Amino acid sequence: MTVTDTRTDVLSTRYQKSVADYWNQEQDPVNLRLGEVSGTFHHHYGIGDVDRSVLEGPESARDERIIEELHRLENAQAEFLLDQLGRLTPQDRVLDAGSGRGGTSFLANLRFGCRADGISISEKQVGFANEQARRRGVADQVAFHFRNMLDNGFPAATFQAIWNNESTMYVDLHELFAEHARVLKPGGRYVTITGCYNDVHGRQPSRAVSQIDAHYICDIHPRSDYFAAMAANDLLPISVVDLTAATIPYWELRAESPVATGIEEAFLTAYKEDSFHYLMIAADKV
Repeated sequence: MTVTDTRTDVLSTRYQKSVADYWNQEQDPVNLRLGEVSGTFHHHYGIGDVDRSVLEGPESARDERIIEELHRLENAQAEFLLDQLGRLTPQDRVLDAGSGRGGTSFLANLRFGCRADGISISEKQVGFANEQARRRGVADQVAFHFRNMLDNGFPAATFQAIWNNESTMYVDLHELFAEHARVLKPGGRYVTITGCYNDVHGRQPSRAVSQIDAHYICDIHPRSDYFAAMAANDLLPISVVDLTAATIPYWELRAESPVATGIEEAFLTAYKEDSFHYLMIAADKV
């Protein structure tokens, strides 16, 4: 798979440039140390029950046990997302929108044998992920591009499946889903796992959600906006799973970990007060 990214207009707004700068400079151990466990680097959270035995045993190895458990949980999240993509074959092509350091793309290629493209507005992430593809020997099957998910540059009806794994909070949903619908094949599958605020309680995010926005310089959307934007762009939701309860154990363990960043309390408060939800939404292109 040849990578030819020569566009110079990828970053069209000051906000996009600030987000790109943030991720170009990011060296957070919560992403890097977890990825070093298996060589699969993610930029998302985890789901599932925690093995509390990692908090027991020799104190000298406690931190490493916690890191390995957090990585197991984030892998479980990625595998759950892949479960929603439907039947894919090696002849299919998939798009990881907001691909980070490439973890979910590599897992998709490993599971389905399909061609995977990842896009990010962080040139550093793109370079890192392409180097990972080279080291894994899959550079002809998995490639990463410095492109904008709102204007991705691919031909119409290119992909059988597209996903956003915790990256929709950086863009306008109507623009995003219009671009996804353009490059999805008819009957193709779109999946997102995302945090969204609960607008049943009002059209403004809670204090805890606002703290998360400030920490990641993002703009978390209300839950209802996802469904309105999908309906306006020929994406028909077929499955919605509330993963909020499933992600709380990850955050509780992370708060006790050596890679805690200080934002854990805001996530736990928002989830437990029901102002913030962690959802999986799968939709088909109609």
